[in-house]
Formats: sequence, C-alpha cells, structure tokens
Amino acid sequence: MDISEVVKRSGLPASTLRFYEEKGLIASLGQQGERRRFAPQVLEQLALIGLGQSAGFSLDEIGLMFTANGQMNIDRQALLAKADELDATIRTLKAMSNGLRHAAVCPAPDHAQCPTFQRLLKAAAQGTPTRRSRPKHLKTGRGRP
Repeated sequence: MDISEVVKRSGLPASTLRFYEEKGLIASLGQQGERRRFAPQVLEQLALIGLGQSAGFSLDEIGLMFTANGQMNIDRQALLAKADELDATIRTLKAMSNGLRHAAVCPAPDHAQCPTFQRLLKAAAQGTPTRRSRPKHLKTGRGRP
C-alpha cells in the first residue's frame, strides 16, 4: 500500500511515517516513483507505536518491541515495569485529587488552620504526595479540622 493509503488508514501524517522510518520503527518496501510503499502489517506496527506512546514508552523503547523484520517481540518484563510506573503515577494523581477535594470542602476557617491541608502542602514541597485517602474528620462526618 502506498504512503497516501497508510496516511488515510492510520490518521498519521506522512511526515510522521517518514520519521518513524528514519528511527527504524517501520520500514517501507521501497518507492514506486516518488511514493513510499508499505506492507499491510505497517498498520499493526503503527497501532503498537501509538499504544506504546500512550502508555508512556519512548520511541526507543518501542523500537525494542519489534524484531529486525518488523514482527512484534514484546518484553513482558518491560510491560510489568511500565505498569508499575503507571500505578505509581495513578497513586500520585489520586493523592493530588484527594488534596484538592479536601481543600474545597475543609471546614477549617482557612487552610492555614487545617492540619490535613498543611500535611498536603508539606508533602508537595518535599515532592512526596500523601497516600492518605480522606482526612479523618471528613470520614467521620464530625466536621472538625
């Protein structure tokens, strides 16, 4: 299939396809006139590249997921390591979300008087978000800071 068909079916611009080819992620079968031609499997390769990028893999890491002839060769340990990394990111984002939710509903007269919010600020300053899910006074419904 020529490059225009790959562009149409993948939704990627031709410049991206040429870049991926330069990086060794995909390979063209050659050119017919001025247009590159690709095997049908390139669409599956492009899908894996997109999925890998969405998961946070670098293009170099994604390149290791293909054999020299373009077949998939995915390292399961790399997938597990990336899943662990994503889980850590999710925990961090959840802690941030909980902190914002607490700040929005905290019954303290101001946030400077809220021990939970002060703990969140301290953790943020140290770059280590808290893991606590909800402040005790919001769990118990007693409404004290």
